[in-house]
Amino acid sequence: MPWYAVRPRDEADPRWPLPGKPEIVLKAEDPTEARAKFEDAYPSQPFGSPAVPVPNAGPGSFRGDPDALVVSETGEPSAPRA
Repeated sequence: MPWYAVRPRDEADPRWPLPGKPEIVLKAEDPTEARAKFEDAYPSQPFGSPAVPVPNAGPGSFRGDPDALVVSETGEPSAPRA
């Protein structure tokens, strides 16, 4: 299974959940699955906002905005150092 890098198209996108980390690398069958895994792991603010009090619908959500993320195949990430 290949590795995919997921990053925001706009580096200044305030929805990006990992400040200081330009991309996240994960294993998936294809780019569509990589995007889905990212959206499942970082859905949004957990319960939206007072104006939109539904799960996974807060301002941090990338759902429904397919052009906001760039998914590209990459190599296996290096192991984190302790």
